[in-house]
Amino acid sequence: MKQQQINKSAISYLLTGLQLIRQPGLRLFVILPLLTNFLLFSGGLFWLFSSLDAMTQGIINQLPEWLSWLSYLIWPLAIISAMLIFFFLFSMIANLIAAPFNGLLAEQVEARLTGQPLPDSSLASLLKDLPRIFSREWQKLKYYLPKAIICLLLFWIPLVGQTIAPLLWFALSAWMAVIQYCDYPFDNHKIPFAQMKSTLGQHKWDNVGFGALITCCTMIPVVNFFIMPVAVCGATALWVDRYRSLPELR
Repeated sequence: MKQQQINKSAISYLLTGLQLIRQPGLRLFVILPLLTNFLLFSGGLFWLFSSLDAMTQGIINQLPEWLSWLSYLIWPLAIISAMLIFFFLFSMIANLIAAPFNGLLAEQVEARLTGQPLPDSSLASLLKDLPRIFSREWQKLKYYLPKAIICLLLFWIPLVGQTIAPLLWFALSAWMAVIQYCDYPFDNHKIPFAQMKSTLGQHKWDNVGFGALITCCTMIPVVNFFIMPVAVCGATALWVDRYRSLPELR
């Protein structure tokens, strides 16, 4: 039975997450961050598209006349860079805002999947855990930021850099999706960040498949608003099936 659970596909965990978010007792932990992220994303996207033309034109105007031909290169690079930076900043802020709710959601899902009593989800318990939760988000950001900057710089290197940068960015996004969403059940059990990364790395390719599926969903309009709670629930199911019973994590 255990081997059968380990061999479950990435899409099966995502479908499990989709089923779980519809359970009545979990809806509050889903709706609040979704509403906040929708307002944040809509406002940020409106500002980006209303400002992008002026910002790009400002860069081009600073070029000397003999470099005016670079405007044909700057436009696509500026758009790609602006979109990547926007989605990076949005993801960072959205994950920070949703982190307390996602931690509670992972607790509730794990209790339902294991048949344990439902944990305390009061406001007092949430406020008590906020310093630990935000400290954990900072650890994930420190791990991600240097790698994201390197990938972003590669987009500005003609030919070779622009060829490999999209592939590296997607691979990094897939791995970080695993780190981001699997971290909630790991963190609920007070497992250190470094140990969590090492444990996930033992099934790295299987886990990256789950992360790649999440990353693809974030690129689909409308779906990207709902993928976060689905991913949290799916990652928690992955934790229960594969990692929860490991002796070194107890």
